[in-house]
Amino acid sequence: MSDRQDAAVRYAKAGWPVFPVRPDAKEPMTRHGVLDAETDPGTVTRWWSRHPDANVAIATGAPGPTVLDVDVAHGKPGHQSLNQAARAGLVPSPMALIRTPSGGSHLYYEGDAQGNASMPRKGLDLRGKGGYVVSPPSTVGARPYVVVHKQPSAEHIDFAAIRDHLQPQPQRSAWQPREGREPGVAHLAEWVGGLTEGNRNAGTFWAACRAAEAGDSDTLAAIARAAVSTGLDERSVDLTIASAQRTASPKAIDREAG
Repeated sequence: MSDRQDAAVRYAKAGWPVFPVRPDAKEPMTRHGVLDAETDPGTVTRWWSRHPDANVAIATGAPGPTVLDVDVAHGKPGHQSLNQAARAGLVPSPMALIRTPSGGSHLYYEGDAQGNASMPRKGLDLRGKGGYVVSPPSTVGARPYVVVHKQPSAEHIDFAAIRDHLQPQPQRSAWQPREGREPGVAHLAEWVGGLTEGNRNAGTFWAACRAAEAGDSDTLAAIARAAVSTGLDERSVDLTIASAQRTASPKAIDREAG
């Protein structure tokens, strides 16, 4: 029995679904990838009997572990971000700490229902439901995954709390007309330009509807430019503006008729 087959069987017997990935790489060898992950020792043994050099991948999220991936490749600040979150008390002791081939880390926690999530600029990712990690004693680029520390653990990692700490979203008040001016649509573009991820599409649509109802094409164009400046795709912004115009047109006609 190869060391990789032995590890894969041990993971499976512990209740962690595993599947083979290509030797010295991360690409799945099974037809459906992580969806083929198994805890049946017989199936796992057959896989590695046929491919003894295959790397071992663990399907993350319950019943497998939930894993915090600390990325340092290409200069990413994964360890700095991890330390910042740890100082805030947001990084409990993991059941296993793994050094990855790139010099980063995998922190294994009790599996739960969290899905995959990412903070690429911070060098932190969560491998949860639907994800997987390559695990010891696998190698990538001839460099091994190494167990640095392990212990029994029943703790969970809260990635949302870490994200809120490292990437706090600014609190923005609802748009109000400037002092001394009647409510209108001229300042809607400015308001759209201040929208943050999570409410950009809805905010752009609402503002565009108001401008379309007022028949203000200049403000509509300004809203479109402001929406693109927040990071929205130009094509999706055009579709949102067109949808707002269709939605608002009956109201505009009714107002003219009145």
